Amino acid sequence: MYAVFKRELFSLLNSLMAYITIGVFLLAAGLLLWFFPDTSILDYGYADLNGFFSLVPFLFLFLIPAITMRAFAEERREGTYILLASRPLTDWQIILGKYFACLLIVAFALLPTLIYVYSVYQLGLPQGNLDSGATIGAYIGLMFLGAAFTAIGIFLSSVTKNQVVAFAIAVFICFIAYSGFDAVAKIEGLSFLESSLSFLSINAHYTSVSRGVLDTRDLVYFISMIALFLGLTRYALGGRKW
Repeated sequence: MYAVFKRELFSLLNSLMAYITIGVFLLAAGLLLWFFPDTSILDYGYADLNGFFSLVPFLFLFLIPAITMRAFAEERREGTYILLASRPLTDWQIILGKYFACLLIVAFALLPTLIYVYSVYQLGLPQGNLDSGATIGAYIGLMFLGAAFTAIGIFLSSVTKNQVVAFAIAVFICFIAYSGFDAVAKIEGLSFLESSLSFLSINAHYTSVSRGVLDTRDLVYFISMIALFLGLTRYALGGRKW
């Protein structure tokens, strides 16, 4: 698995697309946090990053599919997956190697945003007036959210040879998983399903973790979501190999 992980990681780091995607993500996050009037923390007047953490998931909807879209789609388009599958590696080793490489790139994208945390920490009156527990919890929530979106993106990349198609469908599925269930729950006549649909929504569990409290139900939900889509990826690759 390590060989696949290293190969995929170096492939992503040598790709201009990864740097462009991360650059656009950081630029958008910075503009939303500091410059746009409706979301600027300077206009808000409080040393609070809740607005930032509520906006990042929507940026993830585009960042993560852009990172994962080439994982298997490019291998299939160029015919290199046949060579990879013929190596003494199991399907799970290939899948997990690519999954963790993509997830590490997501972590790299989040790392520079710690500058925003430091800036808000320094700007607070009194200095340091920032809820560190909630901030740490929000970053943990973002990593769980990124892990779930990465699993979805890996799966969609395994079912098509076209990277653009994999990207577009992954964005749609991630959006539905994040806020689609909440939207359906608000439809008149479906209020009796509100609690069930809210439980299925990633947004509800991400918000819960972001409060700084790690609930077992939230952990089980994210792990189950990741396992489901990685399992579907294994099924897709296994059927193609047969």
